Amino acid sequence: MSGTRSLPDDTAALRATESWFVGHGLPYFVPEERLAARTALHSGRTLVTFVVVVVVAVAGGVTLAWLFEDLAAAPTVVLVVVGVASVIYAATALRARPILTWAVSRTLRSVPQLLPMATRALPLLLVFITFLFINAEVWEVSARLDGAVLVLTVLLFVTLAAGFLLVRLPEELDEADDVADVDSVVVACRATPLEAQARRIVDEEGGEAIVAAAEVRRFEKVNLVLVLAIAQAVQVLLLALSVFVFFLVFGALVMTEETQSNWTTEPIHRLDWLPNLSVELLQVSVFLAAFSGLYFTVFAVTDDAYRDQFFRGIKRELERAVAVRAVYLALRNRG
Repeated sequence: MSGTRSLPDDTAALRATESWFVGHGLPYFVPEERLAARTALHSGRTLVTFVVVVVVAVAGGVTLAWLFEDLAAAPTVVLVVVGVASVIYAATALRARPILTWAVSRTLRSVPQLLPMATRALPLLLVFITFLFINAEVWEVSARLDGAVLVLTVLLFVTLAAGFLLVRLPEELDEADDVADVDSVVVACRATPLEAQARRIVDEEGGEAIVAAAEVRRFEKVNLVLVLAIAQAVQVLLLALSVFVFFLVFGALVMTEETQSNWTTEPIHRLDWLPNLSVELLQVSVFLAAFSGLYFTVFAVTDDAYRDQFFRGIKRELERAVAVRAVYLALRNRG
């Protein structure tokens, strides 16, 4: 009955469920992990760490800009260092490493399904991007970018894509915490550590406690959004790398050194890895691959058919985790 203290086997089930959450990329579903992340986020050490990283990044950026006489090196170094430090801090102090690990592994396991989904976007994308690739003005602009400016350009595309994902993806989770009926929760808990407890709670309490605990809030919602965002980002990265390799090979086949020199209006910097391969070809390929990644990101969250194919499987797993969480919280509240 309600208010009954957790039995020893319930305690073991709760601990096993917490491990199950972490293993499925949902560490913030575990109260202790969530509290540790919240404490780290609001601690003075976080502010001190951030200030130190920014100071070091600015000092390194200014030094490199002075040594190489390139003003763009300063903001590039600052953004890269702060970005890398933020990812490391999130993965350690904010306990986000399981989110990254599960989302990446889940996406890589679905690579065989990536090509059929990507073929919805690739034909039009390749036609458009290939037209840009054989455009002299594109070569003149992108091939003349120095390394720091090119990195800043790529970071701009990445920032736009990330912002678009973080704005649109919460819409995919609007119904994740909607419990249709308690029987569906019991079914969702099958083959999980709470399979027996779910049925028992429903039998004893009628499922009211489960329905009351189903709503996902704050850190848990952030956890779900991050899983979707990272999974989508990995797909975009794979597609961008494919476009990059395609243009390297295509350019090595058709873009002679004379053509590249005429289009850039400057002597090219030849590389010996492939025939006709040059630094300028690398830069153009990087620029167009980054642009392709931005295009594919927008397409992925606006095309209904693609969204249904990509998000169907992962949303089903997240909805299952939300159902398990509801039983987990109901069981904890009985203690």
